[in-house]
Parts: sequence; C-alpha cells; structure tokens
Amino acid sequence: MNSPPFDFDYIRELVRQQSAVVLGAEKKYLADLHLGSVAERSGFSSIAAFVEELKHTPFGTLHVQAVEALLTNETSFFRDLYPFEALRTDVLLHMIQQRQQERSLTIWCAGCSYGQEPYSIAILIQEYFPELADWSLQLIASDVSGRVLARLKQGSYTQLEVNRGLSFTLRDKYFRKQQDLWQISDTIRQMLTVRQLNLIHEWKALPMIDIIFLRNVLIYFDIETKISILQKIRQQLRPDGYLFLGGGETVFDIDSQFESVRINQSICHRLRSP
Repeated sequence: MNSPPFDFDYIRELVRQQSAVVLGAEKKYLADLHLGSVAERSGFSSIAAFVEELKHTPFGTLHVQAVEALLTNETSFFRDLYPFEALRTDVLLHMIQQRQQERSLTIWCAGCSYGQEPYSIAILIQEYFPELADWSLQLIASDVSGRVLARLKQGSYTQLEVNRGLSFTLRDKYFRKQQDLWQISDTIRQMLTVRQLNLIHEWKALPMIDIIFLRNVLIYFDIETKISILQKIRQQLRPDGYLFLGGGETVFDIDSQFESVRINQSICHRLRSP
C-alpha cells in the first residue's frame, strides 16, 4: 500500500504503553512493512489514515492489531540448541531429584510467540523423561499477543518452520502432514497450558515456577522495564529454580540477586542464596 507520511512517534508510544517494547526511530521500516496490511484489511486507504483513526478514537481492537503487528515473533524449534541440551543433561535431572517428594514441576515459557519453544520442551520431555508421565507437570506458554497464541493452540506449522530446528526423526514422530502444513500431535499439544499475559502487568494467575524460559524477550525493553520484570521473576521463581535468557541477554549490572551458571555450552541464572 502506498502511504503518505504518518505519525510514527504516535505508533512508537502506543507500542511502548501497551507492551513496553521500545521501537527506535530506525524501526520505522517495520511500520511501513506491517501496518499497511492491517490498514487495508480495516478499510483504510493508507497507513496515515489508519494512524489518524487510532489517534482520535478510544483504545480498542484496531489499536491492538497495530501493536501486535509490530511485535517481533521470531522463533524456531530448539532455537540455539544449547539451552535445551542443558535442560536435558542437567536441569531436569536436578529438578526431578529435588521434587521427588511432591512429584510436581512447573515450567514457564514467557513471550513464546507461535509456540516452537514450549513445544520443543514438551517434545524433549516426551523423548527423554518418561518418569514425568505420572507427575503433576505444568508447561505454561504465554505471550502478550492473542493472535500468535491462537496459532500456537492450533499447533500447525509450515514446511519452512518445521525445517528450522527439527530433525526428520522428531518431525515424523510428533507431527503429521496435512496438505501444506505440519500438525503437531495432540499428545504434545495438550501438554501446554496457554495463557495471554503481558509481562508489564501483574502476574497474579501464575503459580510458583521451577524453570523459566524468557529467551530473546528482554532485549526489546528499556532498562527500567528489565529491572521490573526481573524483580517479578524473583518473586515467581522457586528458590532453587532456573532462569534461561537469550544468548545476548544478561542479568549482569541489572539484578545482583541472580547469579549466572554455566552448564556445558549454555548460561542460565539462579537466585543467590540468602
């Protein structure tokens, strides 16, 4: 869609207020790329006309669609691999030992996008930890976007998506081909508890967590938001739990109550002992 100039500063502020994601001025191309289709579907002749409507109407569905269109949803199965290896060879073994009495384990994938990460964890558990079959296992997948969560619940992925990170063996074992898409098995899909959750709001609905995956999420926030989220994680993570961040993310100089721990080729974070 060819568009006259539009108020990108308004869009940046809308995204920041609703998601805490910071869009730099250099990210205007994202608005050019993604807002055109949203505007067209909603009956507007240009992005500029769409943005003017947003500016002069109460917050509603169109605003949500604009924000969701500008949130990054990059993900893949077993992304970066090393955190999943740490989970398989060390972390889950340790947690199973620690939780033998209660036989309960809770894992949370925050900002999970289309679900490749939590489904990867579910597949890993199914493959390597049959002893958890009769445990109370809760694998929570959350994201701020209802649009991406709707697709996660469907569990359908394109050929390109299953080619990214999935071996042929795992693909053929846990997916079935349906026309042009690969449908994940009900066994894996039903392992997930899906929740729409905005990280900058309260987390009242969450239980205490043993393992948190918050990978490649903090990079989109300013320092104050990072500090706030890590403070809430400290309250939500059990004292002997584990926090996994993205490869380029750290708690260093942000929250001194976490310590970084190397497990093979992966770095995770744990709460310091009182």
